[in-house]
Amino acid sequence: MKNHSSGPRHKGHTSNHSRNSKGSWLSVIALRVSPRKYGCCMAALLLFCLGSLIYQLNGGPPHILLEVRQYLGNSTFQDDHGPPIPRDLPFPSQVVYNRVGKCGSRTVVLLLRILSERHQFNLFSSDIHNRTRLSKHEQGELTKNISILPQPFLYTRHVHFLNFSRFSREQPVYINIIRDPINRFLSNYFFRRFGDWRGEQNHMIRTPRMKDEERYLDINVCILENYPECSNPRLFYIIPYFCGQHPKCREPGLWALERAKQNVIENFLLVGILEELEDVLLLLERLLPHFFTDVLSIYKSPDYRKMGNLTGTVRKITPTMEALKVLYHRMKHEYDFYNFIRDQFHLMKRKIGLKSHSRTTHTPHFPLGMELSTLQPALEEEEEEEEQPQQQQQEVEEEEEEEEEEEDAHSWLVQP
Repeated sequence: MKNHSSGPRHKGHTSNHSRNSKGSWLSVIALRVSPRKYGCCMAALLLFCLGSLIYQLNGGPPHILLEVRQYLGNSTFQDDHGPPIPRDLPFPSQVVYNRVGKCGSRTVVLLLRILSERHQFNLFSSDIHNRTRLSKHEQGELTKNISILPQPFLYTRHVHFLNFSRFSREQPVYINIIRDPINRFLSNYFFRRFGDWRGEQNHMIRTPRMKDEERYLDINVCILENYPECSNPRLFYIIPYFCGQHPKCREPGLWALERAKQNVIENFLLVGILEELEDVLLLLERLLPHFFTDVLSIYKSPDYRKMGNLTGTVRKITPTMEALKVLYHRMKHEYDFYNFIRDQFHLMKRKIGLKSHSRTTHTPHFPLGMELSTLQPALEEEEEEEEQPQQQQQEVEEEEEEEEEEEDAHSWLVQP
């Protein structure tokens, strides 16, 4: 006999087994995606993403991805996540302004601060004012520190010319401004004693140990009695800024003079003269537009004038004509260099076709070869009586000539 009841029972058993299998799989899936482990997986993924991002920001893309890109040849990972494409830098992008003391440097630095914000270049202005001569080690450190500055940059400091190529570094472009040597000396003489219009007591901060006898020393006494401050080598000041760090650059003479001229021709883009400052600014705008665009309009603006007028030296007194002649003779090398710079500056203006915005500079009439006046021995009374009318006429003529010369001397002294 056939057992007809066995078929249905087997079919039911099969369906139950299928349902049990589905339940077991669902339970396994539920077990694997439990909230606790799901949270752990997401946290691990988040940590991995953050770690990868930090690694790439600090050290660039992982080397294995670069190797895969090299193997496949068509990966864009480096293109998408590599360093940003550097922007086009102006030429030159490294400029050094080794500013000469009391030659309008504070005026130019004020302008540079405004220009750096407007044109987005890096301005580094050193606060070191009394370290113009450096040892070989100091030169190497300073050239290194300047060379690694972010470009484009303009670095400025009171320092004698530095030869970067001596330390196997790229030579930057130099710019500078000088002024009439006697005018610069007078400005410095009174600035050390009485400061400028920024404050009545700022000179006390700059020279606190200066005694009153020195502070109020008459400028004519200082010159005519040959005080150290008013004689060489202290008067040999401008040329070393262009000659360089060689010990002979500190010695007044033809060697330092010629080397300074050579460095100007080979390493300086522009050396202007303060007496024609507006033309200097125009040339800088032409030669270095990325740094100096709109500099003249800023210089002429009323807001800048309020700041610029505070840099003028106070209590300046013009020496006598005799004292000026003595200074002129003592500073013959400085004037040789100044005249060379002035001629080079005017030549550049003509080459560029610059229409002058400044008054032309004036040179005093007394030449370097002029004999200094000396006291004459007293004449006998009889000779004086006989020659008195003729001497009176001659004295009147000499007084008129001296007045003309003194007026001329004062006219070429630029304030401040």
